[in-house]
Amino acid sequence: MIPKEILRKVKQIEIRTRGVVNNLFGGEYHTVFKGRGMTFSEVRQYQPGDDIRLIDWNVTARNSSPFLKIYEEERELTVYLLVDISNSGQFGSINKLKKEFAAEIASVLGFSAINNNDKVGLILFSSAIEKYLSPKKGKSHILRIIRELLYTVPRKNDTSIQIALEYFLKVSSRRCVVFLISDFLDDSYWSSLKVANRKHDLIGIKISDPFEKSFPNSGVLKVKDAETGSSFWIDTSSKKQMKELKNEMKEREINLKRKVKKIGFDLISLSTDKDFVEPLIKFFRSRERRL
Repeated sequence: MIPKEILRKVKQIEIRTRGVVNNLFGGEYHTVFKGRGMTFSEVRQYQPGDDIRLIDWNVTARNSSPFLKIYEEERELTVYLLVDISNSGQFGSINKLKKEFAAEIASVLGFSAINNNDKVGLILFSSAIEKYLSPKKGKSHILRIIRELLYTVPRKNDTSIQIALEYFLKVSSRRCVVFLISDFLDDSYWSSLKVANRKHDLIGIKISDPFEKSFPNSGVLKVKDAETGSSFWIDTSSKKQMKELKNEMKEREINLKRKVKKIGFDLISLSTDKDFVEPLIKFFRSRERRL
């Protein structure tokens, strides 16, 4: 039986995220992804006002006049939420755990999808596949997704994005829109990411906590890695140690951005101390301009 506390949280998230979807976000989702499930139908002659990006240059050259490719939109898309629920998600220095933040983002995306008459599937992962829900429609299905996000206790502590992507590639039989939500505290996933990014419309959402980037001056602290269980001491009053740590984090971020750009992988970086709606809308609008 699901505890009342979890049900209360599910309701709170539903109310909060449905408001965001209805007032701000739903139109952005539809605009960006409405053309993702398109199949070629025919060509016809160009008419004033048509989108020149759809011109079929081969047919145009043969006929000495412009022709357009006509596509039919598929009735529905399949959206997958791949969400990291490893132990690092239990961290939160402000007012929200990274896991709770991820649940809210997934909820907004899920409600946006069903409002667009799309199916939504869920894969929860750590270094193992913790839960799989096959793609379905409907509000009750999204509420179950939220419950699983909040209620599922991972069997493993650490993270393997590679295992999540390889499992997804096995269960997905058609091109999908995929949101990979994680703190990306993992390294051995690039080969699987390249494959998934080529076969599907893959979007990464990287979640961080401000405390992970900048420690407050609290003297000597014992820091424990939630995934490995290892601990280390750090002197937050030491300018030298803080500078070394900051440089290490900065270098890691630079390397991630470089690899992301190289393979054309869309990655959104979000922090638990800031609202996620505006950055998501900004990203989708910029993505729409690239289509």
